[in-house]
Amino acid sequence: MKNKLLLFLCCFLQSGIFAQQEIDTNMITAASKLFDLNFTAPEKDSMIDGLKDNVVQYQKMHKLPIPNNLNYPFAFVPAPPGFVIPTKQNLIRWNIPQNVTVPKNKDELAFYSVLQLASLIKNKKISSVALTRFFIDRLKKWGNTLECVISLTEELALQQAKQADEEIKMGNYRGPLHGIPYGLKDLFAVKGYKTTWGAVPYKDQSIDEDAFVYTQLKNAGAVLCAKLTLGELAYNDLWFGGKTRNPWDTSRGSSGSSAGSASATVAGLLPFAIGTETLGSIVSPSNTCGATGLRPTFGSISRSGAMVLCWSLDKTGPICRSAEDAAVVFYYLKGRDDKDASAVNRAFNYTGKVNFGKLRVAYIANYFKKLPKDASQWKVIETYRKLGADVTPVDFPDSLIYPVELVSVILSAESAAAFDELTRSNRDDLIRRQDKDFWPNSFRVSRMIPAVEYINANRHRSELIGSMNQFMKNYDVIIAPTFAGNQLSITNLTGHPVVVFPIGFTSKGLPESITLIGNLYEEATILAAAKAYQDATLFNKQHPAMFMH
Repeated sequence: MKNKLLLFLCCFLQSGIFAQQEIDTNMITAASKLFDLNFTAPEKDSMIDGLKDNVVQYQKMHKLPIPNNLNYPFAFVPAPPGFVIPTKQNLIRWNIPQNVTVPKNKDELAFYSVLQLASLIKNKKISSVALTRFFIDRLKKWGNTLECVISLTEELALQQAKQADEEIKMGNYRGPLHGIPYGLKDLFAVKGYKTTWGAVPYKDQSIDEDAFVYTQLKNAGAVLCAKLTLGELAYNDLWFGGKTRNPWDTSRGSSGSSAGSASATVAGLLPFAIGTETLGSIVSPSNTCGATGLRPTFGSISRSGAMVLCWSLDKTGPICRSAEDAAVVFYYLKGRDDKDASAVNRAFNYTGKVNFGKLRVAYIANYFKKLPKDASQWKVIETYRKLGADVTPVDFPDSLIYPVELVSVILSAESAAAFDELTRSNRDDLIRRQDKDFWPNSFRVSRMIPAVEYINANRHRSELIGSMNQFMKNYDVIIAPTFAGNQLSITNLTGHPVVVFPIGFTSKGLPESITLIGNLYEEATILAAAKAYQDATLFNKQHPAMFMH
């Protein structure tokens, strides 16, 4: 009965031919049950004229175009009242090594770090054109195996690589990304190439715009080699052309939605790639594939030219093989333009150094106590203690600060608005997955979320932000098992940065990870802490054997 009522109400709210006289007190009674409301008979009778007027306005709005990139003029700000965003940017001197040589076995180049490759390029031991051809060849060789490439941008890449070589020859070296190949998640627009969003309804879509992220990397001299897969409309790893694979076991998926970015980077098809996260889309594939993923503070990077899923939750970040690579890439990504109301100018003063004698490090005891004593996550704490950190236990106050799953209301309402045209046109029937847990049904169900509930969810979110910042002010780094408790939902809602990186392997040979949570705009701290761990261990330097040739 409930499903029939929901279907009826969907038709009622979305139909342009619904007769106003059919709105009566019986309909209000039925609808009220969905919204946890109860009105008296006189109240319902008084509502009828107003509801009829509302439908007229809805019908008028529905005649207006509403593309995904139509601006939303409100900005979500993760910083609590009184918080001052750091803006003084210090000069960063990247530690580009001098003694790097081209390996005799050229396949080893596939797993060189960004700074190692930068050394080769800067010192003219390899040209950007040669390095670009090397990675394009790997993309062609392994791209179908991993089902991780949507569009090769070979012509553009060779043009950019040739330009980089010419500039470096003339002494105009732009920095450590100059001449370095990379890949973009295919929800970022690049003029002259399709931007498919991983979904059948958009698989032939071209957008005459260069995304901010692409422009930032272009200005840094980086070379775009491929647009990489994402799960349909940024969910998981199933896209219109297949299912992106895990490099450690190609019978398994890579997770998502930044599926191709993680898979291609870990397999050495590219030195790094760009992903996005709304609720786990950098963290999850990085965990599954064994990448190092940075989800920066919300608003650190303008999202103009990118597919909108959720205005107040979408974030962009690098997926790499080391924390230091992620730091380099993030430095050149960060920034704002006049197209994304939420983006800010902020400092990122990374040094790569950490004083564990002064760093306030904690681990989430109420998460860890549920793990076996021999779990890899416990060994992370041991490693940090050996490095000199005083790692203290702390209980993460999940239930106190997050008694209601606010993220489901906020994400559902905003995503349904972002894809209103898809739902209304019935092109949502083209989406590969049509089960009740996927986007088409979610968008329909979300039409039933009242504006009042959405707004109140964000008001509660404001309180959550205050509680989370109050909790975090006593720590610089908090160690968390990646998917334990509610920390993933909470930190996405509050906009806090995290870095996730590999810490070992399961008995089946699949990567395991840990997450470091930082304070707002303090990516430099958690990346330095992650680098210290990676300098002391070998996990991020292990690569899937299948792709080492």
